[in-house]
Amino acid sequence: MLSKTFVSDIKQLLHTARNAACRAVNVAMVHAYWGIGKRIVEEEQKGADRADYGAALLQQLAEQLTKAFGKGFDERELRRIRQFYQAFPFRDALRPELSWTHYRILLRVDDGTARAYYARAAVDNSRSSRQLERNISTKHFERLLVAGSLPAEPGAPEDIVRDPYILEFLGLDDPAIYSESDIESAIIANIQSFLLELGTGFCFVARQYRIKTETKQFYIDLVFYHYILKCFVLIDLKVTELTHQDIGQMDMYVRMFEDLKRRPDDQPTIGIILCKEKDQTIVKYSVLEESKHLFASSYSLVLPSEDDLKAVLEQDVRSRANVMG
Repeated sequence: MLSKTFVSDIKQLLHTARNAACRAVNVAMVHAYWGIGKRIVEEEQKGADRADYGAALLQQLAEQLTKAFGKGFDERELRRIRQFYQAFPFRDALRPELSWTHYRILLRVDDGTARAYYARAAVDNSRSSRQLERNISTKHFERLLVAGSLPAEPGAPEDIVRDPYILEFLGLDDPAIYSESDIESAIIANIQSFLLELGTGFCFVARQYRIKTETKQFYIDLVFYHYILKCFVLIDLKVTELTHQDIGQMDMYVRMFEDLKRRPDDQPTIGIILCKEKDQTIVKYSVLEESKHLFASSYSLVLPSEDDLKAVLEQDVRSRANVMG
């Protein structure tokens, strides 16, 4: 009778070998596509009329490759392979952690700076192609840009706060029905997706975290720890527009947490109010304006279109400018 440990060890060896083989094949194919793109560009540049010559070249090449290798090398795919080389002209810069599917998704990003950011974030956070696609569709780069910084690694509280947060994965789409408790429960049920939306460095600590004083006890919706900044992050959920009362409540939570829970080697606690809407005037004439550790961010429970999200970001920029003015 074979022991379970013995069989499990053999299976693990096979899984490891297969995964390694898949990664090796993936790296080889990515480099092959890069080489094909390079040769296509070089060949096109020999033509007197590059546009006409390029179109004919890809058509004829697609026919030859389809005869030799079957489906997968039509003109559209060859144009994508050519674009791949043009977007990533240095072979040594290709990352073995990224599959061809990753690179195909990255090619949808026109801005080179944004594309480089998404590629680096996918590698640093071990993001799947699906997670990368969501990162791009929710304009993560642009949201950080509006917030004011794109640090390689966060160095200050404002570096880890986004606005807005996109929470379409919670599955809550009717504002007349859901409550703060519903949002909290949905976040816990989708904690991995929520951590990805929060960004690098967040670790989940607890929901409904109790703080008890000599006379009263309070419950904080969500508590996280940021292992890069080495501080606790408190999140309070609101289904309505931001109010002064919400700000005062979070200010109290942070002060209590500092006094009762913060350890000597922790950095100051950060408080984030997640609200459905916020008025920059409320932000300006409250403690949020002066505090470096209190923040208010809006959230969306549906995945906005690219145009809608762009409009939201532009409106936020204008609102900030008007308030500062």
